[in-house]
Amino acid sequence: MEARTQPLCTLAEGAEATVSALMLDGMIRRRLQDIGLIVGARIRCLYRSPSGDPAAYLICGAVIALRRQDAAGVIVER
Repeated sequence: MEARTQPLCTLAEGAEATVSALMLDGMIRRRLQDIGLIVGARIRCLYRSPSGDPAAYLICGAVIALRRQDAAGVIVER
């Protein structure tokens, strides 16, 4: 089975993936790395707000809400 990459913002509720790249710059990149969002980390989409933005993700045992524009810069592999 071939691995499939996609932006984190497209991950369906309940789906899990592995972070394969961070395509972000500056402070947001640093903040996400500080909370454990690094290459190789497992992440699961828990829920999305009714409008779809933001979404809640389980990262390293913590629930983190990310805006769609920030989650778009995180590439995950399923």
